[in-house]
Amino acid sequence: MSLITLPNRTGRVSIVGAGPGDPELLTVKALRAIQGADVVLYDALVSEPILALINPEAECIAVGKRCGRHSMSQEEINRLLVAKAASGDRAVVRLKGGDPLMFGRGGEEMQALRASGIDYEVVPGVTAATACASYGAIPLTHRTLSRGVTFVTGHGMGGEPISDWHKLALSHHTLVIYMGVARAGTIATGLMEGGLSGDTPVAIVSRASQPQQTVVTGRLDALEQLATDPRVQTPAALIVGDVVSLHHSLEWFSAELLGEEVVQQQFG
Repeated sequence: MSLITLPNRTGRVSIVGAGPGDPELLTVKALRAIQGADVVLYDALVSEPILALINPEAECIAVGKRCGRHSMSQEEINRLLVAKAASGDRAVVRLKGGDPLMFGRGGEEMQALRASGIDYEVVPGVTAATACASYGAIPLTHRTLSRGVTFVTGHGMGGEPISDWHKLALSHHTLVIYMGVARAGTIATGLMEGGLSGDTPVAIVSRASQPQQTVVTGRLDALEQLATDPRVQTPAALIVGDVVSLHHSLEWFSAELLGEEVVQQQFG
């Protein structure tokens, strides 16, 4: 992948979104940042093909942050990021899966940098909702099926459960749930208690855009069962709404596009 020459960056720290995993979905600015970095702090969700694009002379530090398996706390990451930026390193990159500001804690890292007087920039990335929808062939909005879309996380701060799912049970609407696989049963129950029918179409799209991509579809009342399928891997997003019914007729992503096998199982 060749690098396009653009004007120099102005931020001391670049908080960069790596997108869902396919390196071709990196923005030009993100590619330029990681290829010019002296230090890269990266999350576990950043794919190996993207890590391979990092400046080979850069110091690369894995900071984890995968659901249930955090190698560093957010406070430790903030301190490390500030320390690396304050040590005189020419270019520090904080590389995050998806988009830094969509359930990526990028805002907390910006606050830590600002409090320490360190300049920064944010480079957006393709977030899980749009990646799962596009590669899973599920339009997030559709004039006859969905007039709006809501993005929400599957758990609260510190991993505590969320109990107000009934408030998100909207008709003619699409709900995309990040990090919700582990609580699929609670989510389904809450949405049905809020008024959504048990036969509302649902999908779980995992590893979107990557060779391991899996799309599992079914009914809301079977969501907990779908989430236990061993082929569902993280990262994954749950999509709830009538737009999921279009997946079968619109799907376009196949193993042949990447020259590798994509396992896909359909339910219901």
